[in-house]
Amino acid sequence: MNSAQNAPIPPKLMPNMALKQRNTFGFEVYAELAYEISAAEQIPGLMQQISEKKLPWRVLGGGSNVILPRVLSGVTLLMNIPGHDITQSNANHTVITVGAGVNWHDFVAWTLVQNLPGLENLALIPGTVGAAPIQNIGAYGAEIADYIDSIEAFDSVAHAFVTLSKEACHFAYRDSYFKQNPHRYIVTKVAFKIPQAWKPRLQYADLVKQFSDTDPTPSAQEIFDAVCAIRSKKLPDPKVIGNAGSFFQNPIISEAQYKHLIEQHPKLISYPEGVGKRKLAAGWLIDQCGFKGQRIGPVGVYENQALVLVNHGDGTAENILQLAKSIQVKVQEVFGVELEIEPNIF
Repeated sequence: MNSAQNAPIPPKLMPNMALKQRNTFGFEVYAELAYEISAAEQIPGLMQQISEKKLPWRVLGGGSNVILPRVLSGVTLLMNIPGHDITQSNANHTVITVGAGVNWHDFVAWTLVQNLPGLENLALIPGTVGAAPIQNIGAYGAEIADYIDSIEAFDSVAHAFVTLSKEACHFAYRDSYFKQNPHRYIVTKVAFKIPQAWKPRLQYADLVKQFSDTDPTPSAQEIFDAVCAIRSKKLPDPKVIGNAGSFFQNPIISEAQYKHLIEQHPKLISYPEGVGKRKLAAGWLIDQCGFKGQRIGPVGVYENQALVLVNHGDGTAENILQLAKSIQVKVQEVFGVELEIEPNIF
């Protein structure tokens, strides 16, 4: 077989591509040069061209955690690498290798069909598998970092594929080595290590309330269903009203600052976060400042959850960021707490 037969199929070029359906805020966005990446082997040659032409570039997965401008100049890589395979299984754990373009929620559902529980608390989080470790997504007492074995990525500096161990990813609350080094790595595959020994994670109030009176030892499928129901009730469907889910990170403060705040605000919602720290509920802070349900022009704050900013139809990135800034200023003024935006701003 000659080299031409071994060469990967070139990625599909789509100039001036409309991306309204590829960002959950539903902004009118156009990519000057969009390439659909369906195999990791397509990346080195394309990145070589981008480097030679000195073009700006970025990777876009499901568009669920991004704030996009009206025009994305240069090259946009649309991550669509498919597939999931069980690559190792023993008495202690199972390793599953998953393509970066796989829908995250669909993957979580698949693990339960395969009788591999563990990820059920992370159900219904929008986006792709490849984007999930960058933000170290988490919900209801679980983080994706808890289950990462390794990550395969293309290093645009070394111009080579690398495999990073869980430790090398430097995972922290909504943070990772990939997030700290933007525009360097293109995640292509994620390997998950799922322990064979499973126990339910029910420490969050919503899940405690859901099961305390009915079933103190629910199955993974029951937890999955409960998380989906809770999230659907709290968060708007992006297909109905544009949003990127939780817009601000829950701030982490010192125990000393917490004691000062609780004296002034006895109903302050918080959770322990390691030694000498507390995690505050950003949505509660925003609600207390009167933003819940507010609408400013084409954008606003969701009526059922103050942590979610929404696009009512014709909003732009500028509109959302202006609203976010006003919220940050008010929360700082009232509570002395800084809110950090969670979605990536392109």
